[in-house]
Amino acid sequence: MMVSDPIADMLTRIRNAMLARHEYVEVPSSKIKMSIAKILKDEGFILDYDLSKDKDKPEKMIKIHLRYMETQPAIAGLQRISKPGLRMYVERQEIPRVYGGLGVAILSTSKGVRTGQQAWRLGVGGELLCYVW
Repeated sequence: MMVSDPIADMLTRIRNAMLARHEYVEVPSSKIKMSIAKILKDEGFILDYDLSKDKDKPEKMIKIHLRYMETQPAIAGLQRISKPGLRMYVERQEIPRVYGGLGVAILSTSKGVRTGQQAWRLGVGGELLCYVW
């Protein structure tokens, strides 16, 4: 199945799996999705992720192990910002703070996929991919 926005598809799969209280969710693999999963793990929103190759499926999948705090999901919300129809770019001084610093803005910069805080420290802007809180 052809997906026009693979990052939005990944975020929606995570959101739906959290609402259904699944232990993990699988998404098709790509470099940018692996970078987003790494940021989610580093920021404590997910437990872990790994790359799996299933015999039945022709493509590699990222298995994301979701994190819960007692009964509540660790991720309260995911929001896609830059879309294929309307790209959103920000400069260093325009990088937003999500929920007063409790959330994370994820950017695609010239130095790789970074959190808003990392991009600000590096002095670079980029495409604002999504917010996670």
